[in-house]
Amino acid sequence: MTVALTPGLGPILPWLDLFGIAVFAATGALAAAGRAQTLVTVTFFALVTGVGGGSVRDLLIGAPVFWVHDPLLAAVCLGVALLIWVTPQHWWSGAALDWLDAAGLAAYAVFGAAKALGFGIPPVPAALMGVVTACVGGIIRDVLAGEPSILMRPELYVTAAALAAGLYVVLHLAGVPSPIAAPIAAAAGFALRAAAIYWRLGLPAYRGRR
Repeated sequence: MTVALTPGLGPILPWLDLFGIAVFAATGALAAAGRAQTLVTVTFFALVTGVGGGSVRDLLIGAPVFWVHDPLLAAVCLGVALLIWVTPQHWWSGAALDWLDAAGLAAYAVFGAAKALGFGIPPVPAALMGVVTACVGGIIRDVLAGEPSILMRPELYVTAAALAAGLYVVLHLAGVPSPIAAPIAAAAGFALRAAAIYWRLGLPAYRGRR
């Protein structure tokens, strides 16, 4: 997978990366399939959503763009798109995808922060790279689909990614090994996103000057 191009990461982190890519590819494919698009459009949405955030991260930290050098990752996105294309739509309706997306968000945020640290990025920018990794693919998907971006909604989405990425960086600085820090940080991000889904939590909106 991506281990050779990702220095200093523990064995669990590339699997978090693959899981996040697959989940986000599914959300992209579903965004296109829900609008009765062609298979070409569905696979394009899956690819840009699955690898969009990681591509921007790699360009910013000066790393080789990960999926271009890996024979598996693009195939995973295309495989997910094909799976959604050939299965009934009701399989993918309801809240199940929201929960998978929450897990993918947390996993991808942790991996993005870990990779940035592995390439020598300072702690605060590294945490922000985790947020970019987890959120930019969804932003691209929403823009292409003509939907309001996740950045323009008050729900706790980007905040959950920031918690996962930031906590991983803090644990890393405290000397906690990656195989321990990664699941702890991902679980925290997932828990916040899950709470937002279940209780419909959101951040207060700007109300302007009285």
